[in-house]
Amino acid sequence: MTAGDLLDAALARGWTVGVAESLTGGLVSAALVEVPGSSRVLRGAVVAYATEVKSSLLGVDAALLDARGAVDPDVAAQMARGVRRAVRADVGVATTGVAGPDPQDGHPPGEVYVAVSTPDGDRVRRLDIPGERPAVRDGAVHAALDLVVEALR
Repeated sequence: MTAGDLLDAALARGWTVGVAESLTGGLVSAALVEVPGSSRVLRGAVVAYATEVKSSLLGVDAALLDARGAVDPDVAAQMARGVRRAVRADVGVATTGVAGPDPQDGHPPGEVYVAVSTPDGDRVRRLDIPGERPAVRDGAVHAALDLVVEALR
């Protein structure tokens, strides 16, 4: 799926979108902004690269982050819910994981979680994306877009 597909699906429902990104560092929101008319859907984005920012800005449970670290499916889900609240959007999408080249907190490069939160519920997907850092980040962007479109259709 493409960013345009996501925006069309959200527009068809009359829903707005917020984005919370870690390893993708703004690439998801940049993909959305590249599409003309994205302002009708995109409310805002938070790049929560540091673990404490996930807690302070997105409301991810600090005890969860301490216990499991940032590379976790529950963290991804809480990031998606948190950005919905933060930017007052109907849909939240989040990315967290290890872009590489080195492992992080016992997680290998390429381990990624993408999440979407909507009024209909939450979905989280784990990915194991092969390749170098750019390929992992690009794969995470595409997986996040796909997951949101699936949830909206």
